[in-house]
Amino acid sequence: MFQDEDLIEGCKNGDKRTQRRLYEQYSSALMSVACRYSRTEEDARDIVQESFIKIFKKIGTFRNESSLKHWMRRIVVNTAINFQRSKLYLYPMMDVNDMYDLKEEAMALSDYSFQELLNLLQRLPDGCRVIFNLYAIEGYKHKEIAEMTGVTEGTSKSQFSRARKLLKAMIEESEIERYCYAKERG
Repeated sequence: MFQDEDLIEGCKNGDKRTQRRLYEQYSSALMSVACRYSRTEEDARDIVQESFIKIFKKIGTFRNESSLKHWMRRIVVNTAINFQRSKLYLYPMMDVNDMYDLKEEAMALSDYSFQELLNLLQRLPDGCRVIFNLYAIEGYKHKEIAEMTGVTEGTSKSQFSRARKLLKAMIEESEIERYCYAKERG
């Protein structure tokens, strides 16, 4: 594992070996971020590849205000949003007051593996998936999401609400399938 400072300096100087080391050190972590925003692994790979091109071009602008990993993660998120922007189909406003208890949702999700959760997220419509990731996983506020994606704050809230409803329905469906499978097996 190489020190971030050495990686940054080498990449600023255009050293191909250092760029490769940076890629090898961080590509899997950034791929997991990209997978949450894309429907397919191929799209996620495209997002990561495009992100690394941007990272190598912009590494000279990196200011140690945050960690290198956080800075690169932000580039991946922005690249994923731009990648999805043309595909976004944003649904009409919904009642945001129809929210569920987060503790209950967290308990339901704890029974799932990372891959199962990723599969559920990838089944969400593009707009819902992007907003859900930005709000629930990345921790952005709806106002920030609106600025990043070009939608209204209300649309961001309604997309998040819709994503939660869809995920809840998928989890309930999955639970029924698990129950039936367990019952069949005895």
